[in-house]
Amino acid sequence: MNADIDDLVVLLDEHDRPIGHADRTAVHTRDTPRHLAFSCYLFDDTGRVLLTRRALTKATWPGVWTNSCCGHPRPGEAAETAVRRRVSQELGVPVDDLNLVLPDFGYRAVDASGIVENETCPVWVGRIRGPLTPDPAEVCETAWVSWGDLIRVADTVPALLSPWCALQVPLLEDAMRKAGAA
Repeated sequence: MNADIDDLVVLLDEHDRPIGHADRTAVHTRDTPRHLAFSCYLFDDTGRVLLTRRALTKATWPGVWTNSCCGHPRPGEAAETAVRRRVSQELGVPVDDLNLVLPDFGYRAVDASGIVENETCPVWVGRIRGPLTPDPAEVCETAWVSWGDLIRVADTVPALLSPWCALQVPLLEDAMRKAGAA
């Protein structure tokens, strides 16, 4: 893909249908239009989940702990392909056992700087193995934590996490519990 397509986001209407695209950096403002994104939670073979701390140079929520990987599908790019691409770019590892768990998640949040996130953000879960090589422009720190500990943090001190992560964790817990009981 060319450099122009590489940094475009898919714009959405009020029913989450694609209506065009725009430059990612120009979209994230104090009046951010609804657009398509994704979040991914990555687990290791012992059941721990990878948290990442956003790089201090990020425009929104710099230095904040969040889920394993986030990103935006490019126009015409399949969602699963986008998740695999971003995990490889941000963390330097391939992802296995990738599953869409929360297909309809969406949120709107305002950063302390006033920049708005306004996303339809399906949530994926996967497994990774091997050493991480995080991109320092995206991730300044990583931590493997138990899923139970992450649930407790999201429940008791959600301000320690990105707003999307704090909202997603209880929904994921519920969805994974139901899937395990089925």
